[in-house]
Amino acid sequence: MNEEKDIVIEEINPTFLYIWKGTRHEDEAIYHCHNHLEMAFVLSGEGKYHIEGEIFDVAEGDLMIFNPGIRHQALFLKQVETPTTEFFVGFTDVQFPGFCPNHVPVPGGGYVIHTKGELRQRIFKICSSMEAEKAARRQGRYYMLKSYLMQLLILVMREQCEPEKPADGYVFESTNKKYVVEKILTYFEDHYSEKISLDQIADNMYLSPFYVSKIFKSETGDAPIQHLIKIRLEKAKELLEQGKALSVQEAAAMVGYDDAYHFSKLFKKRFGITPTQARKLENL
Repeated sequence: MNEEKDIVIEEINPTFLYIWKGTRHEDEAIYHCHNHLEMAFVLSGEGKYHIEGEIFDVAEGDLMIFNPGIRHQALFLKQVETPTTEFFVGFTDVQFPGFCPNHVPVPGGGYVIHTKGELRQRIFKICSSMEAEKAARRQGRYYMLKSYLMQLLILVMREQCEPEKPADGYVFESTNKKYVVEKILTYFEDHYSEKISLDQIADNMYLSPFYVSKIFKSETGDAPIQHLIKIRLEKAKELLEQGKALSVQEAAAMVGYDDAYHFSKLFKKRFGITPTQARKLENL
């Protein structure tokens, strides 16, 4: 919460300038500033930023706000395993009541907002939507990108405002996490025989892999891929118990495994017997 002024969100009508997404493999060439506003969101990885003479550590989910005249430079860290992939939005012509023109306030007067939870998820989704809109090159593209920018600005401002209290006697509970997990479970049931990765699931839902894994485990007690393995093995057991003349290789392939040996190891760990033994027991 900004300690000096209350933030009021009234009419927001920015001029959208540009978006850019990229993975950093070297330091940004120049320590610089702009006449316009720029926001940079870290989609993945970790790095550092040189901002107004200070060095800031940044990582997935961090949002940097560079108001006009704020000098900044993105730095590449050679020692980290995953360099930053960043999403930039440039814009101008904003005015929040009580603040100077073209100024987006940041909590504590800083430059970096460490997002988490639903806010982080929604920013990820907006970035993905803006990238898709730019790539589509359809009529009205500018106004679609501007509308996403307006959503992004409102989300950032809301985080700095006191939420309105619900009326007495009512409890409003977000079902967002449960909805996401239900969608993943349904997808597993419908596509368990196909190649599935955590990155693929996260990309399809416009979420980060870390966030998907975290909420899935909080709701089910399992990591997503571990739960998928359980579904596959249960389906394989059902197939073997149907008495059909399936080889272990065929049963493995039908539940998404190319490697029959790896499948057999997982099966024995889960049920205490090999797929071949399960088939023989059913044929006794």
